[in-house]
Amino acid sequence: MFTLDQLTGFIAVAEELHFGRAAERLNMTQPPLSRQIQKLEKSVGAELLERDNRRVELTAAGRAFLDEARRLMALANRAPVTARRIASGRQGHLRIGFTAASGFSILGPLLEEIGAIVPDVDIDLQELVTGEQIQGLLTGELDLGLARPPFDTEVFDSHLLYRESMVLAVPASHPLTGLKRDIENEDLKDEPLIMHSPTQARYFYDLVVRLHAVRHENVVHTVSQILTMVSLVAAKRGVAFVPHSATALGIRGVSFLPLASREEEPVELHAIWNRDAKNPALARLLRDLEFAAN
Repeated sequence: MFTLDQLTGFIAVAEELHFGRAAERLNMTQPPLSRQIQKLEKSVGAELLERDNRRVELTAAGRAFLDEARRLMALANRAPVTARRIASGRQGHLRIGFTAASGFSILGPLLEEIGAIVPDVDIDLQELVTGEQIQGLLTGELDLGLARPPFDTEVFDSHLLYRESMVLAVPASHPLTGLKRDIENEDLKDEPLIMHSPTQARYFYDLVVRLHAVRHENVVHTVSQILTMVSLVAAKRGVAFVPHSATALGIRGVSFLPLASREEEPVELHAIWNRDAKNPALARLLRDLEFAAN
């Protein structure tokens, strides 16, 4: 197998087409340079240079090998730099999970902040419900999650990103829009309800059931995504309890009404990560993000 020194010597001779000038360029004498080229040709199994006392020329094999030799040397020179950047967290790969609702609220600004801190790190985004994110963080398939509680605080470290209220999404022409006050449970006793899935949207399902007197006989649709819920409201299929960030969806034909509730901002979104995570890019990000020190 050839060495990097042999490649360096060959490139110098190929560019100078003169052993003496190439040796001078490499701060060595001509005889050891000639031996390097001979060993290289033996390793390659082809004559790379035609030489006599008056001239040096590349063979066809030599011209082809020169391009590959330059690429190999560029890779060899870049490899230590890449390794140092990855070890310091300045380069690498970050896999981030996010809930659908966070996709139209905090995800954009957070990605801008992440890009400013680790601009050379590749970001892989995966839209997942909280349970799927937790599993991914446990297996190492994810580095960071934007997820809802609860989660095991002994396994995961976290930071509360924001809290928000729940509102009632109703068709724009609905009579409830004329009340001009917070909506009470009694106001909804006869309303068809679009409800969160108790399995795929467990966080919101539990939250709504805990805070509001849901009449399950009124449930006409059960879905897992906030966008789907609001779209069904726009189609006048019923009303729905949604986080305030859903107002940013901009779906026509929907009004969002305040709810009377004993908790003003019950909806939470956390950044969570495995306490045993080893990804240097994640460590760099957490070190420089404002919330990491909290």
